[in-house]
Amino acid sequence: MTETDSHTDATAPTVTERLLDAAETLLATKGIRATTMLQVAEEAGVSRAWLYRHFPDKQALLGAAIVRLNDEYWARSHRELDEVEHFEEQLAAGVRLGRSAYDSPGALVMRLRMTEPEEFAACAGAGVQGLVPDLALFWLPYVTAARERGEIDATGDDTEVSEWIARILISLATVPGHTLDPDDPVAVLRHLRRFVMPGLRGDA
Repeated sequence: MTETDSHTDATAPTVTERLLDAAETLLATKGIRATTMLQVAEEAGVSRAWLYRHFPDKQALLGAAIVRLNDEYWARSHRELDEVEHFEEQLAAGVRLGRSAYDSPGALVMRLRMTEPEEFAACAGAGVQGLVPDLALFWLPYVTAARERGEIDATGDDTEVSEWIARILISLATVPGHTLDPDDPVAVLRHLRRFVMPGLRGDA
């Protein structure tokens, strides 16, 4: 079958999907700087000329792959947190999701943000915001719901609280320390209950 042939299987990926799949594979193994258009074409099994018919340059191709990764990551994260009942346990799940940034293909976008920030910004463009604003926006509905359930202080600005949570979780998930193992879910939950939740409840 040639590149221009139609797929007889309706479930088969389109050429665009194959190219994005190939780009994601190379982003995971090589990163943004080291990935080339020729490598993507070879990984997808198409000619470079066919690749350029779909994406005019590397920035457009990798940008599309990053946006798709970003959407998939936040959707999966929402599904996981929506299964958790209490806010403090949702926060603990957030740390676990952050720790997966170097292991899970769905979290690759977070790793690229941290390891190649300038290249990431150039490819992602306005479609993908900075890590803190994106993470704060993700947490906003959970903060609002926790306030409505009475789990956190009834006063305050949900947007401001969401950004603070984003910064706390990024630190817990990515910055090593001596007193907390971020891969120990029991220790993470204990830490959140002792230090984070009192601040959110406004405990004296």
